[in-house]
Amino acid sequence: MGQMHEAKVPDIGNFHDIPVIELLVAVGDTVKADQGLVTLESDKATMEVPAPLAGVVKELKVKLGDRISEGGVVAVIEAMDASLPPLGEGGRRPDEGLIAQDALGSQAPSPSPQPSPGGRGGQEPAPQPTAPLPATPAGVELPGATSGSTVPSSPPVVFDAAALAPGQVPYASPAVRVFARELGVDLHKVKGSARAGRITKADVQAFVKGALQAAPIAVAASGGGLNLIPWPKVDFGKFGEVESRPLSRIQKLSGANLLRNWAMIPHVTQHDEADITAMEAFRKQLGATHKDVKVTPLVFLIKAAVAALRKYPAFNSSLDGDSLILKKYFHIGIAVDTPSGLVVPVIRDADRKGLLELSHELAAISAKAREGKLTPADMSGGCFSISSLGGIGGTAFTPIINAPEVAILGVSKSRMQPLWTGEGFEPRLMLPLSLSYDHRVIDGAAAARFAAYLAQVLGDLRLLLL
Repeated sequence: MGQMHEAKVPDIGNFHDIPVIELLVAVGDTVKADQGLVTLESDKATMEVPAPLAGVVKELKVKLGDRISEGGVVAVIEAMDASLPPLGEGGRRPDEGLIAQDALGSQAPSPSPQPSPGGRGGQEPAPQPTAPLPATPAGVELPGATSGSTVPSSPPVVFDAAALAPGQVPYASPAVRVFARELGVDLHKVKGSARAGRITKADVQAFVKGALQAAPIAVAASGGGLNLIPWPKVDFGKFGEVESRPLSRIQKLSGANLLRNWAMIPHVTQHDEADITAMEAFRKQLGATHKDVKVTPLVFLIKAAVAALRKYPAFNSSLDGDSLILKKYFHIGIAVDTPSGLVVPVIRDADRKGLLELSHELAAISAKAREGKLTPADMSGGCFSISSLGGIGGTAFTPIINAPEVAILGVSKSRMQPLWTGEGFEPRLMLPLSLSYDHRVIDGAAAARFAAYLAQVLGDLRLLLL
């Protein structure tokens, strides 16, 4: 068993009954020589009482809020090295000092006892053992430090003279400053919760925790780095009766993706119309023949989209840094409205399937989506998406691209319109098309050609045979 030593408060000047504001160690902790044990706070400075030697803390003699004066015992330490000399007067060895922090946050060791002059004439006094100096910021030299002094390494700090002016330096103990520096925390951004706004270790930890929790939300809300003003905070209840309803899991996930896609992709929407009079007549005829399956206009849109993707391969691609990945397969995503929110299952290899097979698969995957049984595999690998609102209404809209795809087709409700044929007006069933595209990959002329060709295929399904 090692020798027990008392850690006492050294000479702290003309101060008495100084409160203990922070316990830096606990019973059982292993400490190094000069490591801070507790933090004291006077009217002018915060100070750490250092450990007189390396060892294990066997007992703490003070607790938070206690008041203590010079010579007061703060802890009992069992020495790890039995060869160390016992404590000197005032509870410290001759080579130890108290690390103090004044109102500007600077650190300096209190003066150590100097050898008294005397001895034989002209003979220099015996050298005193030198303890390692406390850690100091880069570029700051402690009084009395020499080139041979051992200074513990600490993260470098860039100093700004204006920031060191009175009232600008954050109010924190040396241990808290070192702790914040190790975590890369700027104490100017941390709000202190202790008396007079002093920053504690818990404040730094809370700041880091809050920053980590807010990071994903902040990135999403900022649109990948956009400098946006904060979202307005409004007490809606003061204007009338309200009800708070939490978002569904699907709404939370899709909302974050949509926000990212809208903020980071330069969207442009090309609007066009397709004459689907002949297509609708054929669809009804097909449905009457095959009553075991519901043939919807969406399967024709899928086949037409595949034809357009073949003709204009840039629409069947994804950005990968400075490269464009051109896909040789045709997986079409279909936006499905469910009670929990919007999901986009993918129909794979749509180019290899006929209208009836697509109708069966579309019905099955839509039912699976509404029942909440889709797996991640069901919603991955899409090349191009289609969002159809034709069963609801509307004349046009701007669909948001489903990254990493580069385009999406929006379809609104078809309606009968008079169409000039060159000889007269005829009633035709027109389908509004809204093509949103990533302008980094696709220019306006290419988008207009893609939409026009898509409308042409929907108007004459014989083009699908080419």
